[in-house]
Amino acid sequence: MTQRDVAASVRTDNGNGATRERNEREILAAAERVFANHGYRGASLAAIAAQAGLPKSNLLYYMGSKRGLYVRLLERMMARWNALLDDISADDDPAEVLEAFIRSKMQLSRRHPEGSRLFAAEILAGAPFLQDYLRGDLRDWVQARAAIFRQWAERGLMDPVDPVWLIFLIWSATQHYADFEAQVLGITDRDALSDADVEEITVFLTRMVLKGCGVAPRADESER
Repeated sequence: MTQRDVAASVRTDNGNGATRERNEREILAAAERVFANHGYRGASLAAIAAQAGLPKSNLLYYMGSKRGLYVRLLERMMARWNALLDDISADDDPAEVLEAFIRSKMQLSRRHPEGSRLFAAEILAGAPFLQDYLRGDLRDWVQARAAIFRQWAERGLMDPVDPVWLIFLIWSATQHYADFEAQVLGITDRDALSDADVEEITVFLTRMVLKGCGVAPRADESER
């Protein structure tokens, strides 16, 4: 990246934080589509820039590198998925937490299917870009949530199921409808999942998970 390119990128920002935020948002959205469709090796910064409608120099100015952009997308997807469980405590109702987590994951997979597929492709490839994250921040995050689930079990609020396997189950079950959309649509003879379909799936998964964990459903959930 030349000094002229950097200067042009800075002028594009024009000292406006809103401009930078908008450009980064457009870059991330474009990169998510390109990486999901072509994988890391098949994607190029030129293709991402074209999708975003920005010069390639702006991509480098904002994101630094192809690798940095790719890892940022993957970590952003995990942060989105897990944000709901960030602030839970042993005093919360497990039925409410688990239902909300499943519902949130279903909605995020529906709104960001490319991001879900991108993460799945990275894991299937052996997670070459995410090893530090998986063995560091994400492992710590899972263990902290698992400790709360164990406290719920000790208080008799749920069965003593393995909390790590439970988190894996919820991740995989909710992501299935985005990652394997073609399979779901082909078998069910649909062109797309409707809002009603997604709600039906969400209720089904919630019931299965709560029942499997020995958690009594919330009153309004049991009436559905």
